[in-house]
Amino acid sequence: MAEPAADPGRTQPLRALHGAGHDRGAGACWSADHPDDQPGDRRRGAAARARPAGAHGVSLDRFPPDFLWGTATAAHQVEGGNHANDWWDWEQQPGRIKNGDTSDPACDHYRRFTQDFDLLKSLDQNAHRLSVEWSRIEPQPGVFSTEALGHYRQVLSALRERRLEPMVTLFHYTLPRWVSAQGGWLNPETAGRFATFSERVLAELGDLCTFWVTLNEPTGAAYQGYVLGEWPPGHRDPRESATVLINLIRAHWAAYERIKNRHPTAQVGIAHHLRIFDPLRSWSPLDRAVSGIYDRLFNRTILSSLRRGRLAFPLSRLAKAQGPRVSQDFIGLNYYTRNLVRFNRRLPREIFGERLVPAGAQTSDLGLEVYPQGLYLWLRALAREGHPIYITENGVADRDDRLRPSFLVDHLRATLRAMNQGTVVRGYFHWTCFDNFEWTEGYAARFGLMSHDPRTQARSLRPSGRLYAEICRSGVLPASVAPPAEPPAPDQAPAPAQLR
Repeated sequence: MAEPAADPGRTQPLRALHGAGHDRGAGACWSADHPDDQPGDRRRGAAARARPAGAHGVSLDRFPPDFLWGTATAAHQVEGGNHANDWWDWEQQPGRIKNGDTSDPACDHYRRFTQDFDLLKSLDQNAHRLSVEWSRIEPQPGVFSTEALGHYRQVLSALRERRLEPMVTLFHYTLPRWVSAQGGWLNPETAGRFATFSERVLAELGDLCTFWVTLNEPTGAAYQGYVLGEWPPGHRDPRESATVLINLIRAHWAAYERIKNRHPTAQVGIAHHLRIFDPLRSWSPLDRAVSGIYDRLFNRTILSSLRRGRLAFPLSRLAKAQGPRVSQDFIGLNYYTRNLVRFNRRLPREIFGERLVPAGAQTSDLGLEVYPQGLYLWLRALAREGHPIYITENGVADRDDRLRPSFLVDHLRATLRAMNQGTVVRGYFHWTCFDNFEWTEGYAARFGLMSHDPRTQARSLRPSGRLYAEICRSGVLPASVAPPAEPPAPDQAPAPAQLR
């Protein structure tokens, strides 16, 4: 997809986020006009401001030697051959996936993982985030595949042999067909089934992996599948999306307890998709109120629930579930973009909010604004949660690799800035190592440091991949990156932005 041309003096509309209700004080929001104020932080002044540069002994220009440098993937997006889950069934329905693409063969990573890990090691990475496919491991209720578990044992062993620290995700959007047939995440029993699955995986693989992500982007799964209806099961019911989020939180709590009971030293967290929601017009109380509600619903509700060990408002209006007071050993942050939000009385289904991109902003092939400042703000905000942070995803759809070099350096510079002010960040996983099956975008959205052709399975290193390898090798950011070339004339309008 060609880069959309800037339209001076106008904002570019995006698909609006929908939710129900808001947390106490939701009308308060933060503004980019106050960079020292954190997202959603109502406090102003010294208590909310960053610590002086150089706090905690972090170098001003270099990442620490034990920092984890890696890339991230998901099983369904790279493996190929996953025919027993809800996403495969979704792909068979005409019009669901761009260009009629399907996830088979994807990157054929299920068979080529050793060669792929050799590539990652040659680029001086020391870690890799991946997921295991639930439908392979438990193809029928209570029936666990020794073959699939053996395969993933080989995968993790291959990473260990190459001194690549694994971080394993247990749920990355796909459900076994049998779970989906029984209601998926709308069924409260799915939480227990997921905990049982997680416990079995840890029993078989726990000796090979320290870092475990229970859920990837739970709010994204609830939003895309139950509000927009563009992911399976294709529902459009905000109340259902709230039920799904409740059951995802319950699943995490149950899995966390079982994992820690079996492997007390395991490090367990969630990969949270967090966005910046800024009012389009800082002087407008309506824009500020709506952007604040978006922030609470999409970002804050799950963080508050995990911090308290009980469901936060508005989820608490629907259920009274409780979990352990501490259920995250680290926080995973998936950060991509920000949205400006404008009150629009014609959009009641979207809580009267219209999401926009600033006129003239640098945008990805998917129309998402490139906004590194947002990563800094979220890192500073999450520092108050009291857990170490791993940036579990950060990347840009950029077919021509024009934006990715500067995107990479600018976001890592924002990370280093937060670390210099006291935020404990222990790793960065770029999304992604090679182009893959990007859900409803099929193979059209190119996020890879390496290009990938699904027809030939050829991988080719992009300039951004060479740049990332040098950063991984040295831990030092370049002083500057050449500005991106002028984009070609667009051959079509940009697609509506989605959560990845």
